[in-house]
Amino acid sequence: MAYDMSNAVIKTKNIRQSRVLRFALLSTIQKYWMFYIMMLPGMLLLLLNNYIPMFGILIAFKNINYTDGILGSPWVGLNNFEYLFKTSDAWIITRNTLLYNSFFIVLNLLFPLAFAIMLNEMKNRFLAKFHQTVMFLPYFLSMVVISYLVFGFLSDEHGYMNSTVLPALGMEPLQWYFTKEVWPYILPIVNTWKGMGYFMVIYMAAIIGIDDEYYEAATIDGASKWQQMISITIPLIMPVITIMTLLQIGRIFNADFGLFFQVPRESGVLFPVTNVIDTYVYRTFLTVGDIGLSSAAGLLQSVVGFSLVFFSNWIVRRLNRENALF
Repeated sequence: MAYDMSNAVIKTKNIRQSRVLRFALLSTIQKYWMFYIMMLPGMLLLLLNNYIPMFGILIAFKNINYTDGILGSPWVGLNNFEYLFKTSDAWIITRNTLLYNSFFIVLNLLFPLAFAIMLNEMKNRFLAKFHQTVMFLPYFLSMVVISYLVFGFLSDEHGYMNSTVLPALGMEPLQWYFTKEVWPYILPIVNTWKGMGYFMVIYMAAIIGIDDEYYEAATIDGASKWQQMISITIPLIMPVITIMTLLQIGRIFNADFGLFFQVPRESGVLFPVTNVIDTYVYRTFLTVGDIGLSSAAGLLQSVVGFSLVFFSNWIVRRLNRENALF
């Protein structure tokens, strides 16, 4: 009898709490209805652009038949994923993707941060803005344009390197597009040059937001510029650095298709050092025409990136809770 009474009390309490929550929700909607209407177009766009296309995840587990459509095509389970790992190039494309992206993360932290700090120290604001604009410009160029710029430097006959730089150094011209040893250095340079302006602007915005009183107090105490950078600038913008790093870690399994496909100009000799998951799947699709393989690769990249973001954020929370992304 006592047990039944306690259950009844708990049910009554839950009913009251649900009524209070509904009343609070209705009151909030009634009070801020205009803001919800303003938010509606963005929510609809998010739904149409980000969530409804998730229905395509089914393609990764099916052998798509264009006659039967997505729902009518037969299920193949994990066969599409097995293809990625059982192929002879699985180790090469996985190694290239992870190593290049890991290197990109480091370079996109060190160089943009260093230039942001240096530009912030420039006394002439006009020159600082000019340099910032010039460095930001490559970010807006497509990889097709950049591939031709790189070709202008590395062309065998008329490239700037072979016609000017190497002869001035007393070195023989080099067939850049047939020498795979140099491309693990060329691709990071191109990627850093293209994206440095974007990351630099973000870090500069964070640095500008630091109160000048910190630097004035440090100057009075006799701190040098290096000491101010180590003790004030970097610690105060560490949350921004952490967020940018976590976002890049989330895409560590995704390669920049344009960088690895357009810049090396489809030179087969360079495939061992330029072939990544994205380019491999693209070439496989052109050969086989199976969109299930492409969908499986995309889903795998998304799941791995999602897991890495959560794992990295968990580590950050253990070290410093305030710097965590969520």
